[in-house]
Amino acid sequence: MPKTSARLLSLLSLLQARRDWPGALLAERLDVSPRTVRRDVDRLRELGYPVAAVKGPDGGYRLDAGTELPPLLFDDEQAVALAVALQIATASGAGIEEAAARALNTVRQVLPARLRHRVDTLRVTAVDRPESRPGPQVDSGVLMAIGAAVHAREVLRFDYSPVSAPGPVRPEAEGEGEAERAGGRGALPPPPRRVEPHHLVTWGRRWYLVAWDLERGDWRTFRADRIAPRTPTGPRFTPRELPGGSVADFITGRFRGTTTATGDGVGGWPCRGEVILSLPAAEVLRHTRDGIVEELGPDRCRLVLGSWSWPGLVAAIGRFDADIEVIGPPELRSAFAQLAARYAAAATARPRHP
Repeated sequence: MPKTSARLLSLLSLLQARRDWPGALLAERLDVSPRTVRRDVDRLRELGYPVAAVKGPDGGYRLDAGTELPPLLFDDEQAVALAVALQIATASGAGIEEAAARALNTVRQVLPARLRHRVDTLRVTAVDRPESRPGPQVDSGVLMAIGAAVHAREVLRFDYSPVSAPGPVRPEAEGEGEAERAGGRGALPPPPRRVEPHHLVTWGRRWYLVAWDLERGDWRTFRADRIAPRTPTGPRFTPRELPGGSVADFITGRFRGTTTATGDGVGGWPCRGEVILSLPAAEVLRHTRDGIVEELGPDRCRLVLGSWSWPGLVAAIGRFDADIEVIGPPELRSAFAQLAARYAAAATARPRHP
């Protein structure tokens, strides 16, 4: 490679590594004169790289965003990370699957042989969990509009569509189903929602907007696949403090029926019970993500677990093939009795043929 071309690549790599570079420091790192740095910067500009001059006592340069995407330079770790991220993006549900696959093919073609081998040995196949119906796809333009409002801290106006397909609805988010309950057939369409958008998050392959609802005066989460943004956006706002301390804690608590987690390892499940199992604590712990397991002996442990409903909690505890002693509360004991009667009836009932 000619010396000038190699130096241009080194200069470009340095400009991508930090925001501002004093001209004298660049000359020192490249072992050239400040005049040569100025000439190399002019060459990069001719190639389409928007290198801006920074005024000040020392002077310097900055790589800014341009109107077109110029050639990029990645180090080995960045190139491998980009290839892996693009493989995962093909199952993101963000409407960019085809573009991610094409970008991955482009990146792989220009990788050096040594990096292409690393990427090929690290093939990732993103497989969705089997569902009764495919997860909703979100238009990438909708995600961009929501993300822009979050970044600019501008009030977002949007239409929120009802659930399009019948079937059981999980209580995944505040605000889901509100449009359906607002009126029946023939009713006027509800007015657009006005919210202060705070975060765009993913949960279970679905995209959600976390926002302060101005009409309801409370925090809400909205499914992005049901949002149709309106333009223009509203005025700027000062972000409120999100309950729970972080968006992760807020989302986890909200999807479990409360705003904040309890902090005891069980989370904010609306139904919470305690039992003693005739199993080693280590064996129970391997199959318990959100519960508390306390060892009481070689083959005995205490389990505190939460769920959406008492029958659901009983079913979760019953999957452990062991004797169960119910500590409480009374609702858990009643649920065990109800399911025991139901299962006993199912075991003795004769099949009815049509």
